[in-house]
Amino acid sequence: MIGRELGRYTTSQTYTDSNTQLVALQHDSDLRLAVIETPSEDAVVLEKPEDEELETKLRRILNHVPVRISNTSGSSAGSGSGDFHQYRQMRRREQDRLARMERDYQKCKEVAEFEVRRESRLKAVEDQLKV
Repeated sequence: MIGRELGRYTTSQTYTDSNTQLVALQHDSDLRLAVIETPSEDAVVLEKPEDEELETKLRRILNHVPVRISNTSGSSAGSGSGDFHQYRQMRRREQDRLARMERDYQKCKEVAEFEVRRESRLKAVEDQLKV
């Protein structure tokens, strides 16, 4: 395995006879470009250090993954014929989400209450057996 640092390059021509593809490289100094020679073709692999922490990974995901915004309204005046239907669908989705959250909360609450009752009954039985 051959590893070398590419500091100032943003793309690298990593093509063979059958693969004509440009690969974007990051400017991070901790990334390495590794070329693995196999009998069939050359493969390019970006290696990342193993000591990267979860917080760093999460921050990188938040910074690089685009946020998808759906059902945005245009800047033209007035509302079209489909706006009410979009509103109704968004409202139904939100109500379903809130109902699902409420069901999950009730289920967790019932499980917690059951565990409290169970523990108190087990303790009462143990006290009766000790006497």
